[in-house]
Amino acid sequence: MNILVTGATGLVGSAIIKELLLSNHHISALYREGSDRSQLPFDMSRVEWREGDLLDVVALKEAVKGIDYVFHSAATVSFVPKYQQQMYNINVTGTANLVNACLESKVSKFCHVSSVAALGQADSKKIVPGQPVNIDEKNHWEDSSENSNYGKTKYLAELEVWRGIAEGLNAVIVNPSVILGEGDWTRSSTQLFRYVYNQNLFYTPGFLNYVDVRDVASICCQLIFSEVQAERYILNGGRISYKEFFDKIAETMNRKTPAIKVGRALASVIWRLEALRSLLTGSDPLITKETARSAYKNVFFRSEKIQQTLNYSFTPLDTSLTRICKSFEKYN
Repeated sequence: MNILVTGATGLVGSAIIKELLLSNHHISALYREGSDRSQLPFDMSRVEWREGDLLDVVALKEAVKGIDYVFHSAATVSFVPKYQQQMYNINVTGTANLVNACLESKVSKFCHVSSVAALGQADSKKIVPGQPVNIDEKNHWEDSSENSNYGKTKYLAELEVWRGIAEGLNAVIVNPSVILGEGDWTRSSTQLFRYVYNQNLFYTPGFLNYVDVRDVASICCQLIFSEVQAERYILNGGRISYKEFFDKIAETMNRKTPAIKVGRALASVIWRLEALRSLLTGSDPLITKETARSAYKNVFFRSEKIQQTLNYSFTPLDTSLTRICKSFEKYN
């Protein structure tokens, strides 16, 4: 089979390629000029590298020629306001361009890696103090100030995939929660491990929904080669408080655990100070209004649908943390 993976240098894309290399497939990887390929978890010589950009329609049409299956994991993930337009360009317009190219080339199947952020926030009337808000695949997007700009772009990207499905594209969508995996710990969710390793003192009383990157890759591969089509699946291995999560990482890495609880009032002051520091220095803020707000949410993303469809069991958190923390020993 001829397979194309977008976002091949990212956490999910590289894990999908590693999974695919276990079988006898011809794999093409789309990457942008200047992308860092130094930490990829597989033999790069076994992959055909195709330089291209999701905004380059001509390059995309060329990239999907002769391709049977497409895994679309490329995206811009940011909660910094100045990257809002970039997210709309890559996540929305880029996905639309790829969907169009796949329709024209008549690819056999398309797997879109979305996010639980695309599900939107639950109706405030459903929120019971002290009780988690349960969200599943039936949750409908509602415009709300609680939704992040990233979430909006992933929602709009999904609409492009559903539009493609209506036009004849055989596709499936996955919605992972926070993805835990090995990689550059200065990027995306891996920064959580660096935060604990640097022995920062603070934590928030919210909850983290998580999933192992290996589970995401395995499920994507199983779905794309299955009879399943025109379905979406939440991928979530579990839910844990930030305090307990940080404690587990600290214990595994033999570091001091964050011990000072940050309330909402202090968090609102911190993100405003970070915005001012960012304005004065030109560097990205470490905390934004969106990340500060999300750190207090009590949400549980339910994943029974994928577990029942594939009879799948997610990797236990302790198993994931032991493996991932060991991979970061190189930074010590």
